[in-house]
Amino acid sequence: MLKQQLLRRAGLLFITALVIPMIAACGQAPEVQVIKETVVVKETAVPVATVEPAEPVVTDTSFTTPHPLLGDVRIRQAIAYCTNRPELIKSVYPFLTEEQQQGLLMDTFLPKSHWAATTEGITTYPFDPEKGKALLKEAGYEEGANVETGAPLFLRFTTTNAGFRQTWATVLEQQLADNCGITIARTHAPGSWWFGDTTGLSRRDYELGAFAWVGQADPGGISLYACNQIPLPSNNWEGQNGMGWCNEAASKAIIAANNTLDRAERIKQYAIVQQEFTKDMVSLPLFNRAEAAAANVNLKNFKPNPTEYYTHNAGEWELPGKDALVLGFTQEPASLYTLVESAAVAVTAAQLISQLAVTSLDYDYQPVGFTKLPSIGDGATNADVEVKAGDMVWSTSGEAVALAKDVEVTNAAGETVVWDGAAPLTMKQLTVTFEYKPGMKWQDGSPVTKADFELGQKTTCDKESGATTFTFCDSVMTFTQESDTTQTLAFLPGVQWPTFYTGGFGPAPSKQPIESEGPYKGKTLADVPAKDWPTLPEVAEMPWSTGPYKIVAWEKGQKMVFEANENYGGTPAKIKTITIQFFEDTNQAVAQLLTGDIDVLGSETLGAGAEVQSVVDAAAKGKVQVVTIASPTWEHVDMNLFVK
Repeated sequence: MLKQQLLRRAGLLFITALVIPMIAACGQAPEVQVIKETVVVKETAVPVATVEPAEPVVTDTSFTTPHPLLGDVRIRQAIAYCTNRPELIKSVYPFLTEEQQQGLLMDTFLPKSHWAATTEGITTYPFDPEKGKALLKEAGYEEGANVETGAPLFLRFTTTNAGFRQTWATVLEQQLADNCGITIARTHAPGSWWFGDTTGLSRRDYELGAFAWVGQADPGGISLYACNQIPLPSNNWEGQNGMGWCNEAASKAIIAANNTLDRAERIKQYAIVQQEFTKDMVSLPLFNRAEAAAANVNLKNFKPNPTEYYTHNAGEWELPGKDALVLGFTQEPASLYTLVESAAVAVTAAQLISQLAVTSLDYDYQPVGFTKLPSIGDGATNADVEVKAGDMVWSTSGEAVALAKDVEVTNAAGETVVWDGAAPLTMKQLTVTFEYKPGMKWQDGSPVTKADFELGQKTTCDKESGATTFTFCDSVMTFTQESDTTQTLAFLPGVQWPTFYTGGFGPAPSKQPIESEGPYKGKTLADVPAKDWPTLPEVAEMPWSTGPYKIVAWEKGQKMVFEANENYGGTPAKIKTITIQFFEDTNQAVAQLLTGDIDVLGSETLGAGAEVQSVVDAAAKGKVQVVTIASPTWEHVDMNLFVK
């Protein structure tokens, strides 16, 4: 079910690989695209319906009969041609220029800037109502009705009651009716029903269904587009392919793309999926959501990115004539211990004190603290190994298990097999070596050592650490910190993390003295059990830094103060003091930005709400700078190819 599938990635930060001093795990489990519900603008349209729809009646034969309308590819394609997507974008983001609006358009399930996106061989759907009407006529429909029976061209459209969706859905309804005679009846249901375990999307209770996916650096996609991932009563509703789309070429390609670590081969296979996806038009990509960040007009090197926290390069920021800068937050971090606190505000702040191993810019990864990103044949191997009963392996359910009869695994050929307990079995085993650049230091000037990495791994994988997931830890067979800068991980047979090159385990300052009152005062961090780290001030509030800044004060409810770290191993920060000021709401923060009392509002604070217009207007007058970006979150309309 949806919830179970989402829980498999619980605790993973949104496409960012981090090496924060107090967190040890930078490695990531495979990333699954997740449903995300976010209200980003005020309600501007009256909902058609906001009640929870009645429970559908389903049987074992449900969803085996093609939908009388959506089962016809010509009608699906007509819907796409009859949709004026730039107009939908304008309805929710009026502050964007025409060029910026065009930048939000999507043609496939991947953003255009993604490393796996293709433009070759795909079918695109520019607004062309005449082409749409021609397809409808070919399918037997003219002027909104079947030419033979007179049956209306009518479809049920379901989404959430978020004001954002009510706005663009109102426009879509009018477009389809006016342009091509297609009538849709909108239901705006509570998110709890639409995203429920046994309701809405998880039971395919829609004809046209709108929601958002969050794009990630690793495209994944098996659960969304493979033939064996269609949720049905007969398989207990497993899978997320709610459209019921089974295109053999696409299904084989999406599986192949996820059964290799060779990027060139993955690009080739993802191209096939995108070509088939757009040709069949089973899901209409509408647009990436927009986000905005704003800053002092004189701030240099301010580079917000759709797939990385904007403080990733804070050490490069420069404000001529000033050596201090103020960030505005409308939410205070609960902790800087990001192993247990992964809220955007916590990570944004924690990056100031972090020597990142990698960054995740533009749907890809770049080495920063690493000397390079390991690849197969250059820092990593993916060998065939024979396994036998009792050996620990990685099952297809994403768990470490002792191999036994009836355990399901992926063999070395990439095939899913249920082991019979006797036949020879060969699986892939991934081994990766990470090399850190020399010279990384803690804020007191002491070097980061082998013992620090070992403490980081030990604490991160301690079941009492408070971490929300141990998937990555459980997937590691052996961890070896060979030196102060070199680390090797051998994974269990069957583990094939697509982003294996993004990191293993980061360091923790084993010799940091504990000065806070309590049972550990006078000891060092290495003496503190993992279960007590989340509540220890030296971990949660004043962690030691390896990054361009160090935290020197935290006045709860008021502000956090960071000063340039004189022992940072990289280029010294240009701005000497960064203060994070907390505000009650976005309006108050924007007002302070416009008066010059604060210098930066990130997208986690400014977002894409009505307040953005004030900032855009000020930018037009040269008072501030605004950066609008295409968020990884993208709106789409799925088409259910079958009826209950």
